[in-house]
Amino acid sequence: MTEVTSEEKLGSFFYQPDDPVKQILEFGAGCSQRIGVFAKTLGSHALVVTDPGIMAAGHPQKILDTLHQEGLKTFLFDGSVENPSDSSVQECAFKANAVGVDVVIGVGGGSSLDTAKGANFILNNGGSMKDYWGVGKAKKPLLPMIAIPTTAGTGSECQSYALISDDETKRKMACGDPSALPSVTLLDPKLTLSQPMSVCTATAMDALAHTLESAVCTQSNPSSLYHAKRGFSLLVRNMEQVWNCPDDLDARGAVLLGAAHGGAAIERSMLGAAHALDNPLTSKIGVIHGQAVSLTLPSVMVYNREDSVACEIYAEMAKVAGIAEFGSSDNDAFDLLLSTVIRLRKTAGLPEQLNAVGGNNLDLEELAQDASEQWTATFNPRKVDAPELLKIYHSIMNYANR
Repeated sequence: MTEVTSEEKLGSFFYQPDDPVKQILEFGAGCSQRIGVFAKTLGSHALVVTDPGIMAAGHPQKILDTLHQEGLKTFLFDGSVENPSDSSVQECAFKANAVGVDVVIGVGGGSSLDTAKGANFILNNGGSMKDYWGVGKAKKPLLPMIAIPTTAGTGSECQSYALISDDETKRKMACGDPSALPSVTLLDPKLTLSQPMSVCTATAMDALAHTLESAVCTQSNPSSLYHAKRGFSLLVRNMEQVWNCPDDLDARGAVLLGAAHGGAAIERSMLGAAHALDNPLTSKIGVIHGQAVSLTLPSVMVYNREDSVACEIYAEMAKVAGIAEFGSSDNDAFDLLLSTVIRLRKTAGLPEQLNAVGGNNLDLEELAQDASEQWTATFNPRKVDAPELLKIYHSIMNYANR
């Protein structure tokens, strides 16, 4: 099991000398109860964004109590929905704007954090999320935000993007701005204890995909690759321990930190074809994001293997994580890496074939065309177009374990 380093416990891993991305990060069991200490330095009236499931677990109530103890006024929005849409974000912003807030706090999984970020765009800039589709389209800086993830997967807590669906087309809009990066992120592994195991497995596979895709994408760089390697090592060597021993806080902490590293890697680079293929499955038939990306990832890895640079990076990831020996060839290391990803997916009990999630009833050509228009597809190490993506969908239809 890969352990968390003392530097990571202090959050200093985000502060590499040449890294322009800065945020305060605190890690450790119970650290979410320090929310008031940080929040009162950023504002006096906090919008707390979460969802009904997290409310049932009791986490937001503790956050609110801590904020009140520090003298902050609060407004709670607990209506976040899975795959947040423009209209759901608008509802949050409208209600919060009526009372006036000066700091935003997201508590929950990626959907709650993205809802908080999306509402933040509208609170200070107005309009709708379509106005911010892309990068740097906010005319005014966003309010300071604090992110408290309760799942270990999306890495949204370390990203300056909100992923919001268009209500009409169901297309996912990546809305980014430097000021959307949370000012403070609190990684408290205790909060992940409330995850249902189905969420735990799917989010971990999502995080694993983040590290692998960001490592080989065309925007990969030394800083993003550092986070991708570290995140992958923490994840791949601790995921199964969490699944087998759900009360192991050390393992949960390592996976939570690994997911944050994955988010940091995306923030400094981008993703690829596995996420491009995933998005239509999520928007068209409602496949859970983590399940969808774990479906597409192995086939995309096989496709990318033909790129020598990508294959070398995949091999390096395997060697750093201890999956392959440092003296092994790139091809042998890749084979071990691919086998590990497939084994983890199987152990997690996630779908292994597209037809297991309704693929037989889908127009694969339409899905492939949609996937080719996804932003992340443009950053894949091997160029992909609709015909190539269609071939990958077909390979997933009746995927055979290697």
